[in-house]
Amino acid sequence: GLTKALIVTDKVLVKVGAVDALTSLLEETGITFCVYDGCEPNPTRGQVNDGVKIAKANGCDLIISFGGGSPHDCAKAIGMLCTNGGDCRDYEGVDKSTKPMLPLVAVNTTAGTAAEMTRFCIITDEERHVKMAIVDWRLMPTMAVNDPKLMVGMPKSLTAATGMDALTHCIEAYLSTISNPVTDANALHGIKLIATFLPKAVEDGKNMKARDMMAYAEFLAGMAFNSASLGAYYNAPHGVCNAVLLPVVQAYNAMYVPELFIDIAHAMGYIEVGQDKDQAVAIVLKSIKDLNKKLGIPKNIKELGAKPEDFPTLVANAMKDACGFTNPHQPTKEEVLELFQAA
Repeated sequence: GLTKALIVTDKVLVKVGAVDALTSLLEETGITFCVYDGCEPNPTRGQVNDGVKIAKANGCDLIISFGGGSPHDCAKAIGMLCTNGGDCRDYEGVDKSTKPMLPLVAVNTTAGTAAEMTRFCIITDEERHVKMAIVDWRLMPTMAVNDPKLMVGMPKSLTAATGMDALTHCIEAYLSTISNPVTDANALHGIKLIATFLPKAVEDGKNMKARDMMAYAEFLAGMAFNSASLGAYYNAPHGVCNAVLLPVVQAYNAMYVPELFIDIAHAMGYIEVGQDKDQAVAIVLKSIKDLNKKLGIPKNIKELGAKPEDFPTLVANAMKDACGFTNPHQPTKEEVLELFQAA
């Protein structure tokens, strides 16, 4: 009974013709639509509000997000505000909405964020210079579409960044204080696939076996952290920053739960560590750093434009981030500052 769709995407995907496959299919099936291509990396409150205006003005009763994490997150927020009203700020935190969002079909073109199937939504508040974490079970899309053929066109840098994003999700979900045997199984198998196939996907973007396995890996990661939640603190460009901060944050976590790194090491293929937790920690941290180097990830957050004078603000934002509540150890402000300095 749905009659009109709002397609949420970005200008690049429209320009290169990637969205044409979707619009052609909708035309063939007789579903009318309008396109909102104002979504940018790290979508903002303003972009969400623009999308809401277009959806309401055109009487849209269905949303289709097309792209990676940014269009999916933007679409979730648009769908939530269309039915719940108010502003994104009203829903920052956990389960603040009261009504289902508009039906959402998330068509995924990257292998990293798993935003196409999770309850997480990250929207930038451009006035407060804060990334708001909106975590709400009503934000889970109605349907997720993962076709590795749509991921072939990803450049090496995006493949690397989104792949490391997925690895971050897997490791953090496995270390989460609310993990369980099901999320652990998803996380560990995701780690195994990523360690094996991410370098191959970056090296040859047309390697369909690697693309297919990375699509499975990021979905497994999403299944893991959707239930187990996340723990580290990322307040800079998402995928790449995850990769840069991952070894620093996990070195901190290893001080409190070193035994959990044994299974992570095994999943990465280092079965020779046996049950030696110290050796497992060392080899996991080295493996992450080596993978970052191989994939061309920046060495530190300074290369990402981070400035020491901004650290106090980043620390304050991190301490309030809902994604940090399930970290295996809750750090103090001073410890979070030290993590930024070490990165």
